[in-house]
Amino acid sequence: MPALFHDCRRDFGRCGTGAFSRLKEVVSNPAMWGVFQYRFQRWVRVSFPRPIRWLLTPVTIPGQVLMQLLTHVQIPSAVRVGPGLYLPHTGPVVIGSGAVVGAHCTIAHNVTVGHAGGGTKSASHSPVVGDRVYIGPGAILIGGIAIGDDALIGAGAVVAKSIPARGVAVGNPARILSDGGSFDLIEYPGMESDPARASSLAASRSRRRIAIDCEAP
Repeated sequence: MPALFHDCRRDFGRCGTGAFSRLKEVVSNPAMWGVFQYRFQRWVRVSFPRPIRWLLTPVTIPGQVLMQLLTHVQIPSAVRVGPGLYLPHTGPVVIGSGAVVGAHCTIAHNVTVGHAGGGTKSASHSPVVGDRVYIGPGAILIGGIAIGDDALIGAGAVVAKSIPARGVAVGNPARILSDGGSFDLIEYPGMESDPARASSLAASRSRRRIAIDCEAP
């Protein structure tokens, strides 16, 4: 139960800059209802042995189906999603059961994160998305690829190959446009003091300085 509240609190924290704005966002954005429904399903999956889960099925499965119909968000309980997930808009979001999504990610509407390879849904055939990744509207991530921390996947991008940390991927098939990352699009409480983000941001700025120095006459 503490893990459930912890993750939900971090998700809630992504919904605005104050308690009122966050509450307003959660109430008015059905996509976030889908996030909290996933958290409950995931908690049931990891907290109870299979016989208990079977006993809870008459409650959990109808609730899951109803919430999917209302929100168009499909995140099976088998998916591992870090805290601080934010879905800013209502619209279809489908994440395959073998996928992994890191902390403080933002996933826009009409996004698919799915498996590939002979119908198997194993983790080896599903995307692994790092921390603080932004996935734009209409993007598709497919197969056993890795999306590095702080990457940005542009709108409509079709990603079938791994993207390095801080990579900005656009197009179909996706190509890496820059290494500027998602820093301007991902915000969350405590981000200024997050050592992982600070280290990644410093690496990005260092690479930019090196590139500028190399281009200077």
